[in-house]
Amino acid sequence: MKRRNFARRPGCSVEATLDLIDGKWKGVILYHLQDGTQRFGELRRRMPGITQRMLTKQLRAREQDQLVIRKVYAEVPPRVEYTLSELGESLRPVIDILKAWGEGHQERLSCVPAPEAEPVKKPKRAA
Repeated sequence: MKRRNFARRPGCSVEATLDLIDGKWKGVILYHLQDGTQRFGELRRRMPGITQRMLTKQLRAREQDQLVIRKVYAEVPPRVEYTLSELGESLRPVIDILKAWGEGHQERLSCVPAPEAEPVKKPKRAA
C-alpha cells in the first residue's frame, strides 16, 4: 500500500499516525501482536471476521510500514511468524489507550452486542 505524503500539512502527524492504524484490521492486528510472536493461523483464529486474503494483505502492508517483522523458517511445510518491530512496539501506548477508551465507552459503541429483547407473547385465540 502506498503511503500518502503528509509533509507540510496541518495535523500531518495525526494523519500519518491514523494512516498506519486506522481501518478495520490494522489496529486489531497490532493489538494481537502485542501478545508476542504469532503465526498466521493464530492471528486468523483471533480475528474470525477477517478473510485469509485480507489478513495476508494487511500483514504485508504492516511489514512494508516497518511495523511488523515477518520471519520465514526454511522448513517443510514453511513456517512464518509475525512480531512487532521496534517501531510497531512504539505504538503500544496508542493501542492500549484506544482499547481502554473502547472499554470505557462500550455501551455507546455499535460493536457491543445489543441486549436480547424479550420474546413477544402472542395472544391466545378464543376457542
